[in-house]
Amino acid sequence: MSVVIQTSKLSKHYGKGGEIKAVDELDLEVYEGETFGLLGPNGAGKTTTVRLLNCIIKPSGGSATIRDHSILEKEEEVKRITGLLAESPGLYEKLSAYEFLEFMGALYDVPPSILPKRIDDLLRLFGLYDRRNHLLEGYSRGMKQKILIASALIHDPPILFLDEPTSMLDPRAALMVKDLIKKLSDTAGKTIFICSHILPVVEELCDRIGIINQGRLIALGTVDEIKGQTKTKTLEEAFIAITGGVEEKELLAWRQQKGART
Repeated sequence: MSVVIQTSKLSKHYGKGGEIKAVDELDLEVYEGETFGLLGPNGAGKTTTVRLLNCIIKPSGGSATIRDHSILEKEEEVKRITGLLAESPGLYEKLSAYEFLEFMGALYDVPPSILPKRIDDLLRLFGLYDRRNHLLEGYSRGMKQKILIASALIHDPPILFLDEPTSMLDPRAALMVKDLIKKLSDTAGKTIFICSHILPVVEELCDRIGIINQGRLIALGTVDEIKGQTKTKTLEEAFIAITGGVEEKELLAWRQQKGART
């Protein structure tokens, strides 16, 4: 398998002396067509990693390439081949779903000759075609998340970054979004990079996972490999063994998600 995302000692430090290490010498490879999950506690460096890889912020050190395009030298090329669902994305709720995707397509310079069909295809894929002319303010939270993912796909990027794609969603909406991500992986052949602190989401969707804590990558492999490395029976136990514990709200999210599936 070919490597499409590669980092080499990628770092981002804050503070006058660089004492706050949000990302600390990250070495990582993600393969074409896989769904990769970056897992970690809140504040571990997941969102900073995604922002670095999408050329939103510049690194303090190290480098990374997206399909051989350097994030330091080829920012425009990187942005053309990646789609991003940010953790706290903006949504113009006074627009209809069609108008919002039309606006996002224009921002990505999608040719007007193909944009209408691209929008219709995405709305059908996401099961929202019949509500394409409804204002987004009337959409449920799960439907809004679908539209935001559609907006990240409007320019048909081969690589999709999803930062906490199911956070703040109720179990039904989270299930809708997870099913959509599976469909994108299985039928559209996208390489998907997911950041989350919700263990079941990563376990269910990802081919491989990395665990990051305090800016450093501390585990990498399949779920079974990581459980084997830590001699634990569940990903929850492995996560606690590796990171030294999780916050109460993360354990609560785990139990809620677990209960929603039973």
